[in-house]
Amino acid sequence: MKNVIQFLGQLAENNTREWFQANKPLYLEAKATYDDFAARLLARIAAFDPEIEGVTLKESLFRIYRDTRFTADKRPYKTHMGAFMARGGKTAARGGYYLHVEPGNSLLAGGIWCPDSTLLKALRRDVFDNVEEFEAIVRAPEFLRHYHMDDGYKLKRVPPPFPVSAPAAEWTKLKSYTAWSGITDDFFDAPDALEQAADRLQLLLPFNQFLNYTVDESARVFTNTSSLFRR
Repeated sequence: MKNVIQFLGQLAENNTREWFQANKPLYLEAKATYDDFAARLLARIAAFDPEIEGVTLKESLFRIYRDTRFTADKRPYKTHMGAFMARGGKTAARGGYYLHVEPGNSLLAGGIWCPDSTLLKALRRDVFDNVEEFEAIVRAPEFLRHYHMDDGYKLKRVPPPFPVSAPAAEWTKLKSYTAWSGITDDFFDAPDALEQAADRLQLLLPFNQFLNYTVDESARVFTNTSSLFRR
C-alpha cells in the first residue's frame, strides 16, 4: 500500500484536475494496489460472513471523484480510497465492513452509517429493548481492544419515547451505529496485513448480525404493510 499512501498524500497537496490528469498513471497504479487488497479482503470476509457471499468488488468501491454540486468545498477528488462491503453493495442500508486508506487516517470499520429516519428509529428501539445483548457485543474485551463506537455525531438529548433515566438511553442518542478501528500507515507493510485486517473485521460480525436483524425485520414490516394497501 505504500504507493497508495504516497499518491494520496501527493493528491492532498495538489487537489486539482490538472495535477490529477498529469499524474493519472500514478493514480491507476495506486488504485490497482488498493483494489487488489480490497478484493482479497472481500473474499476473506465472505469466508466468515455468508451474507457477503456474491458481493462484488465493483459494487463495494467508492469513486475517488467528489460530488461538489452542493458543497462550498470544490476540491474535485477525495484524498482517501474506500470500500464498503455489504449485501447490496456500498449504498445498502445494512451493516457491513469498511476499508479506508488515507495517509495518517486509515481505518477498518463497520455497522450502519446514517440510516434513514425509519430505520434509525427501529435500530434505536431494538438496541433499547435488547441492550444486554447489544452491550455484550460492543463491550466484549476483544471488541473494546480494537474498536470505538462512533459517538461523535449524536443527539444532545435522549429522543422520545425513550425514558431519560433508563440505562440504555444513551445508546438511543446515536445517529449512526458504527464502530471504527484506526490503523497506521505501516499496518499494510506487514506480511500478514491481509490476515490481520480480516481478523479484526471478523470482530464486527456479531455487531453487524445484530443490526441486520433489525434491518430485515423492518423490511418485512414495510412489505406486509404495503401489501395491505394493495388489496
